[in-house]
Amino acid sequence: MTAIILRVIIYAAIAAFIYYAAKRLWRDLGAAFRGPGEVPPRPSPKVNESRSPDVIELKRGADGVYRPPGDDRR
Repeated sequence: MTAIILRVIIYAAIAAFIYYAAKRLWRDLGAAFRGPGEVPPRPSPKVNESRSPDVIELKRGADGVYRPPGDDRR
């Protein structure tokens, strides 16, 4: 009797997993074919972030590599 109940529980868990995975897949694919929806607004950049002491400002050199302002390597 215990083996039958255990099998029923395992089959129910597998069926629930397949059902929810298929439902999520259907929703994700359906959204791709509906077209672009409302795009969420991007967060505004933090103005004070670049002024904090732990941020290093990098300058682009003539060779296209970003380096700190005092570094003159090529």
